[in-house]
Amino acid sequence: MKKMHSEQENRPNVILCFGSLLMLLVVLTALSLAVGSVRVPMREVLAGVGLSGGTVSDTVYNILWQIRMPRAAAALVLGGALGLAGYLLQTFFHNPIAGPFVLGISSGAKLTVALLMVFFLGRGVRVSSWGMIAAAFAGAFAATGFVLAMSRKVDSMAMLIVSGVMIGYICSAVTDLVVTFAQDADIVNLHNWSKGSFSGITWNNVAVMSVVVLTAAAAVMWLSKPIGAYRLGEGYAVSVGVDVRRLRFLMVFLSSVLAACITAFAGPVSFVGIAVPHLVKGIFRSARPLVMIPACFLGGAAFCLFCDLLARTLFAPTELSISSVTAVFGAPVVIVIMLRRRRGGER
Repeated sequence: MKKMHSEQENRPNVILCFGSLLMLLVVLTALSLAVGSVRVPMREVLAGVGLSGGTVSDTVYNILWQIRMPRAAAALVLGGALGLAGYLLQTFFHNPIAGPFVLGISSGAKLTVALLMVFFLGRGVRVSSWGMIAAAFAGAFAATGFVLAMSRKVDSMAMLIVSGVMIGYICSAVTDLVVTFAQDADIVNLHNWSKGSFSGITWNNVAVMSVVVLTAAAAVMWLSKPIGAYRLGEGYAVSVGVDVRRLRFLMVFLSSVLAACITAFAGPVSFVGIAVPHLVKGIFRSARPLVMIPACFLGGAAFCLFCDLLARTLFAPTELSISSVTAVFGAPVVIVIMLRRRRGGER
């Protein structure tokens, strides 16, 4: 009875937290549409998106619908994917600093996408969105396979993280060499993508990424119950009928799909996958997958939308790479996590 009473008391808090996250997303989206090199008054933003009466000029309409709205939508979808990928990897490895960027998964995807784009752009062939996702998935899955192979060889999680970081550096170095020595002007522009950016996103890109990410997110939500059992230990999961081997494969597969989609369209984005699950867990004060999965998605969306807004406007007209901004906010979270773990170990 006490347990049921406690859950009923916590339910309004969870609803309040979700409501606050959604309100934050609405505010950040509105600011993303209004603020930039050309400032658009909020009344024109509302009119431009059809939420109020009135008309807007063709220039404002094009700014909203062809530049800022696709970019904001990409930040929402890909940010959510980052938060969810980080949650899956931290659950899989039982490690609080596991994430697509730290484990080298994003760098593996970045390398294969860069190689594909250099190969085809050099021959005047345009690469489709699905082609980029397929190439990124191949790189992400290969990097994940390397990390899994290393996990069987080393007992220390610290060594596993170091191995992931090293593979990330190797992939990034090869990517930089490929981009640097490319001769075609279009290929040289890949340098911006290789640093991480939501610029240049089209509605076609948004449609493709939404299909991939939302399908993967639905699959993760469907796995919430077995993931909850897995968090309590593999032995317990087996005892309640969970096929642990299948679950582990699905978690790796889905995290690779999510990381691949992010890298294919925005390049590598650092620290979001690590920081967001911890920030969300601190806000919601719950570790239940049914809460954490949608919360990590919404939290990642808000985090990336906020960082992209800063990247565009902080030193306008110069635009920062999204990874530079996410690192400023995400790296301190990682430091706090490591300090807490050390204190816990000392006790």
